[in-house]
Amino acid sequence: MAKIPEPTTPETPGDPREPAATPVATTAGGGHLSLEGMHGTVDVPPHQAGVWRQWRAFVGPAILISVGYMDPGNWGTDLQGGAQFKYGLLWVVGLASLMAVFLQIIAARLGVATGKDLAQACRENYSRPVGVVLWMLCEIAIAACDLAEVIGTIIGLQLLFHLLPLYGLIVTAFDTFLFLAIQRLGIRKMEGFIVMLVGTIGLCFLLEIVLAQPHWGEVAQGFIPRFHATTPFVFSNDTSL
Repeated sequence: MAKIPEPTTPETPGDPREPAATPVATTAGGGHLSLEGMHGTVDVPPHQAGVWRQWRAFVGPAILISVGYMDPGNWGTDLQGGAQFKYGLLWVVGLASLMAVFLQIIAARLGVATGKDLAQACRENYSRPVGVVLWMLCEIAIAACDLAEVIGTIIGLQLLFHLLPLYGLIVTAFDTFLFLAIQRLGIRKMEGFIVMLVGTIGLCFLLEIVLAQPHWGEVAQGFIPRFHATTPFVFSNDTSL
């Protein structure tokens, strides 16, 4: 005779009153949070929340991006351009900033719509040879940008503290690892540290503007595009002039 299978009882679902387990964004070995996990630690308020709460939740990436416009390489370029052409190239700065804003808005919309960054989107939509070329171009751009930042930081440390270039390079490498260490504490800690630095730079800029007392009429004219040749301002050491 065939054995009649014993009746099985369905699994009892859990108590609906118990909260669901919150997934923890860790590595496979239970290590530290990944970059996506750290960004996931930011509490996003509901859309019914006020403008101030939503602004605080989403302003962090904007502050991090703003650091790219306050680096030593940009300072050196702006100082050199101002010394040679005074306010004549301000329209170039304004146009470049406007282009950067549009590119960042497009990149942000891409991330919101797809949940992927620009590199992941390029990998999925382009062939492998094209992806390799894009990767090489990005590496060259990153190296060129970082080279200016490192040299600018070394020069700045030498001007401020008379530090030898080799020691300045060591300090620059150390602060890079310092940023990585702070990043592992959470994205909010990283944003707070960047806010402190950006605020300090902003106060220094404001103090410089007050001390320089620029001619605001000439500043406004500098934002008018001009393509004709301009005689650069040359600072001479000739005392007979």
